Amino acid sequence: MAAIQSDLPLLSPMTWLIKGFDDMRKTHFVGAFYGLVFVVLGYALALVYAHYWKATMGLTASFFLLGPIVCTGLYELSRQVQKGEEVSLPKSMKAWLPNWKMMGLFAILLTFLMIVWARVSIVLFALFADQEYPHLQSLISQIVDFKNIEFLLVWTCVGAIFASLVFAISVVSVPMLLDRSTDTLEAIFTSANALWNNALVCLLWASLIVCFIGLALVFFKPLLVITAPLIGHATWHAYHALVLPD
Repeated sequence: MAAIQSDLPLLSPMTWLIKGFDDMRKTHFVGAFYGLVFVVLGYALALVYAHYWKATMGLTASFFLLGPIVCTGLYELSRQVQKGEEVSLPKSMKAWLPNWKMMGLFAILLTFLMIVWARVSIVLFALFADQEYPHLQSLISQIVDFKNIEFLLVWTCVGAIFASLVFAISVVSVPMLLDRSTDTLEAIFTSANALWNNALVCLLWASLIVCFIGLALVFFKPLLVITAPLIGHATWHAYHALVLPD
C-alpha cells in the first residue's frame, strides 16, 4: 500500500479546485469534451426514468462503468500538463488501456455497489411509501413529504452508508491506477487509508463534489460541461496531495 500524507490543511480541497481550474486553462478547456459526455448521460438517465423507471438501474450501471474511464481522460490531461507534455485529447481517450484490467475491475466493483443500493432503495420505498414509484418531477417532493418521514430517515441513513463506502474506496483509486503500476486492491486500500488519515479534508472534498456534480446533475445538467472537468482535474491534484510519491 502506498504511503499517505497525513494532516493536510483543512482547506486543501480549495487548493485542488484552483489547480484544477488552472489545468482547464492550460489544456485550453479540451476537457469540456468529457463534460459533454456527462451531460448526455445525465439527460439519458432523466429521460429513461421519466418514461420507464425500471430501466434506469441498467443505464445507471452503464454510467458507473463509463465514469471511471471518462474521468481517466481528465486525469491524463492533468498528467500531460504536469509532465510538460503536449496536450492531446485523443491520447487522453486511451489512457485507461495500459491498466485496463484493473480499471475494469474497479468499475465492476462500483457497479455492483450501485446495483445493491438501487435494489435497497426500491425495497425501502416499497416498505415505507404509500404510493407507486414516483415520477421524476415529483420524486423530491414525495420523498421529503412529512408523511414519508420514516422513509426519509431510513433511506438517508442507508444511503449515507453506501455513499461513504463508495467514496472511501474511490478517493484516489483511479488516478493511482493511471499513474502507477498497481492493482485494484492496493488502490482501494490506499484510498481508504487516505480517507482515514485525512477525514475532515476528505469530508470537505466529498461535499464539494456533491455541490459541483450532484446539484448540476439534478438542477441544471448543462453546467456539467464545466463542473465535471473541474472536479476531474482537481481530483488529480487531490491524489498527488494525499498519496506520497514512490
